[in-house]
Amino acid sequence: MRLLVLGAGVIGTTAAWYLRAAGHEVTVLERRAAPGQETSFANGGQIVVSHAEPWANPGMPRKILSWLGRPDAPILLRPRADARQWRWAAQFLIECLPARTRRNMLEIVALSAYSGRALAELRTATGIAYDASQRGILKLYTRREDFDAAARSAELVRRRGIDRQLRSAEECIALEPALAPRRDWIAGGVYAPTDESGDAHKFTRALAALGAERGIVFRYGVTVESIAVADGAVRGVRAVNEADRKEVLAADAYVICLASETPKLLEPIGVRTSIYPLKGYSATLPILDPAKVPGISISDDGKKIVFTRLGDRLRVAGTAELAGYDLALDTARCEALTRRAAEWFGDAVDAERARYWAGLRPATPSNVPLIGPTRYPNLYLDTGHGTLGWTMAAGSGKALTEIVSGRAPDLASLLLR
Repeated sequence: MRLLVLGAGVIGTTAAWYLRAAGHEVTVLERRAAPGQETSFANGGQIVVSHAEPWANPGMPRKILSWLGRPDAPILLRPRADARQWRWAAQFLIECLPARTRRNMLEIVALSAYSGRALAELRTATGIAYDASQRGILKLYTRREDFDAAARSAELVRRRGIDRQLRSAEECIALEPALAPRRDWIAGGVYAPTDESGDAHKFTRALAALGAERGIVFRYGVTVESIAVADGAVRGVRAVNEADRKEVLAADAYVICLASETPKLLEPIGVRTSIYPLKGYSATLPILDPAKVPGISISDDGKKIVFTRLGDRLRVAGTAELAGYDLALDTARCEALTRRAAEWFGDAVDAERARYWAGLRPATPSNVPLIGPTRYPNLYLDTGHGTLGWTMAAGSGKALTEIVSGRAPDLASLLLR
C-alpha cells in the first residue's frame, strides 16, 4: 500500500521503518526541518521495560495534594479554561483506582517488553549508534513506604517474566558507587538489569537516514492542517508544503504519529482521543568527573527525575506539568533539575553550563498508548505514549505494521482502547 505517516519523531520514524520493511510504499510528513526535533529531542533517555508503572496509581492523588503550591512540584496542574484539560484530569483520577492501575500496568509492561525485544533486534540488524547502554536502570526510593509499595509491584511484574531485583541501600551503592555520598538518602532500590538507556534523538536521526536509503520518503517542512474525509474513509490530507504552498496529499492509508497534536487534527473528523500534553523538562550537563557520575541510569522516585549518562553528558529529566501547549521554560522547574543533580553528584557535573529543554509528552490518563485502527478503515493511530515513547517506539511500530498489513499483532493488549 501507499502510506502517509504523519510525524517524524521517534514514534513516526520507527513506524515508517517497520512499514517499509513490510513492503509498503511510505512517505513521512514532518513540520520541522529534521526528524526528532520535538518530544524526542531531549528526553530522559531511559528505555524502561521493567519500571513502566503508570503515573495514575492509588498513591498519586495524595502526592499531588502534598505538592500543591510548590513551583518545583514533580506534577503540577496549571488550571486553564480548557474543558479537555479538566476531562483528562478527571479520567486520570479514575485510572488511579487499584483495579485500573493493575490492568494498565500489565498492559504497559507487556508492550514495553515486546518493544524491548524489537529494539534489540533492530539495533543488531542496523548497527545504529545512539549512546546506548545495556547496564540496566536502578530506581531509588528515599521513603520507606514508597519502597515497600515498589516491592509489591515488583512481585506482580515478576510473575509476567520481568526481572526486577529489590536492593538494599548498601546493595544499590555496590551496584553504583557514585551513589555512596548519599547513602543516608536511600531507603532501597529496584534494579532492572535488562532495561536500557540511550539518546532518542540520535536514534531517530540515524534510523531516518537509514530508512531514506531504503526507500522511505521524508518530506520536512510540511505542516498538515486538516484531514479530508468522504464516504466513510480518509481521502487525503491538506498541508502547507515545503514551498509554503497549499497541497493535498493522498495515499491508500494514513498513520497518525503526531504526539500531542493528534487531537487537534482528529477531533474535526469525529475521532476522539484522550490525549493531553504533559509538559516535561530536561537539563543536559557536561560531565566533569566520570568516576563520580553513574554509569547506570538512575530514577529518583521521590522527585520523579531520571539521570542518564549519554556519552560525556548527563541528561537530567522529569516533572510533569498540565499547562496546555505552552513550551516556555519555567526557571524554577529548570533549576530544580540541576539542583537535584548537584545534590546527588556534587561537582562531578557542570551545572553552570546546563542546556535546558521542554517537550510535550502525549499522555493518555491511563498511560496506555493508542495503537491501531479508528472509525475510518484507512486511518490508524500510533500515539499517546506519554512518558514512554522511547521505551515503546519499536514495539509500537512493529505492532502497528502487523495491524496495517492485516495481521494480528503478537499482543492482544495492543488493540486500540
